[in-house]
Amino acid sequence: MHIISQQSELGRFQQGAALVMYGGADCRVCVAVKPKLEAMLAAEFPCMEGVYLDCQGGAAAICAQQGLFSIPVVQVWFESRKYAEFVRVFSVHEVRDAIAKPYQLAFE
Repeated sequence: MHIISQQSELGRFQQGAALVMYGGADCRVCVAVKPKLEAMLAAEFPCMEGVYLDCQGGAAAICAQQGLFSIPVVQVWFESRKYAEFVRVFSVHEVRDAIAKPYQLAFE
């Protein structure tokens, strides 16, 4: 996953196909789910970018601008449109299901 800390970088990724994860180094759920999401993207959705923002570190200002008050948050973006958002309690399977249809339309 690309680790970013600038709003302009986030906007660039959101224009294409991206899975954006807002997390934190002290969040145990974030630490556990991040590698699973990375593996899923690599194995099943290779044309999709993975983006990570550390809301407890360098990207705290971006997270505040996005109105995020809890972590983890995962957003699925295709062509500047947010297709899905998952907050706090979700499974990798739910994220996979949300990506599958728009990914198929965009890349297959």
